[in-house]
Order: sequence, then structure tokens, then C-alpha cells
Amino acid sequence: MKLYYTPGACSQSPHIVLREAGLKFEIEKVDLRTHKTEKGTDFYSINPKGYVPALQLDNGQVLTEGPAIVQYIADQKPEAKLAPAPGSLERARLQEWLTFIGTEIHKTYSPMFNPAITAEAKQAALDKLGKRFEYVAKQLEGKPFLLGEHLTGADTYLFVILNWAKNLGPDISQWPALKSFHERVSARPAVKAAMEAEGLTKP
Repeated sequence: MKLYYTPGACSQSPHIVLREAGLKFEIEKVDLRTHKTEKGTDFYSINPKGYVPALQLDNGQVLTEGPAIVQYIADQKPEAKLAPAPGSLERARLQEWLTFIGTEIHKTYSPMFNPAITAEAKQAALDKLGKRFEYVAKQLEGKPFLLGEHLTGADTYLFVILNWAKNLGPDISQWPALKSFHERVSARPAVKAAMEAEGLTKP
């Protein structure tokens, strides 16, 4: 398998899950400004949507969208417990979290990556994010991960978003449960390896 990624983008979530699963894979960086991969390939020829992540399978097919990719990866190594069993209520809870993080948190951040955003629009986004983070923090109280004892793709997705908060806000230190969650996930060997491989931390 090959994961097409951009350092620090939401593609980091499946990158971490691949490492947690212990699967064999390659990574190839994508410049989202030029839509070229580091090998010079037109990324639109790989993913016509033009954004990461994209996972090229061993049979040549390409899977896109982070929530779909992390569940696919988890199902290749069920003993790693990176996702509850298909068809279970717990699996639906995972999908519930992936949807919430994607539509209510990730998409609220999207306009904030635009340097032309107005101060008013940025503040409105921060206000909404504050409410969303407060909800997530309450759900994390008393448990290490969103679904309980085991890390899943929802946790890796949330981790990436919390990394964005460092530069864009809001300050997550106001929610102790979120701050401790971020520290807990940051300390995992697979997470450290992914961060290093993407050039975000030094060896």
C-alpha cells in the first residue's frame, strides 16, 4: 500500500493508523499547491478530488477520504483493535465520531487556513470550535480515548486537529481532558514515528 500525504494534514490520521496496525506501506508526499507528488506525478491522476489522503492498494485501486481509509486499515488487522467489529453499535459510535470530527471540527478549521480570512470570520470559527472542543472534552473525561480503552482512527483524527489548534487556536489548555488526551497520543511510538517521517519532528 502507498499513502499519499501532506505533512501535518488530515492524512496524518491514516498514517498513524497504518503504523499502529504494523502493516507494510510506503508514503509519498503531495504538494497541494502544485498538485504534484514528490516523484513529479500529477496528483489529480491519482485522486481526481485533488486532496489528501489517498491510499493506493496493492491491487492498484485508490481509496480516498480519511474516515473510510482508517476503517479499511483497521479491518486489515482486527487484532490491533483499531476499530470495533463491523456491524456492532461500537462501530457505529466510531463512525459517529469520525463524522462529527470531519464535519463539525475539521470543516470549521478549513477557512482558517486561508490568509484572506477576515477577523470577524476567524472569531466566529473560534467560537464554534470552542463549543465543539468543550463537548469533546466532556466525552473524554474518565477514559483515555474517545471509544474507551483502545485508540481508533477517531482518536488519530482528533489528534491531528488538536495539532492545528496550536497555531490557529483555540488554546486547548483550557480543557484539561483534551490537553491530557493530546499528550497521551503524542507519546505513542507510532505517532512519534509518523511525525518524524513527515518531517515535523527531528529524530
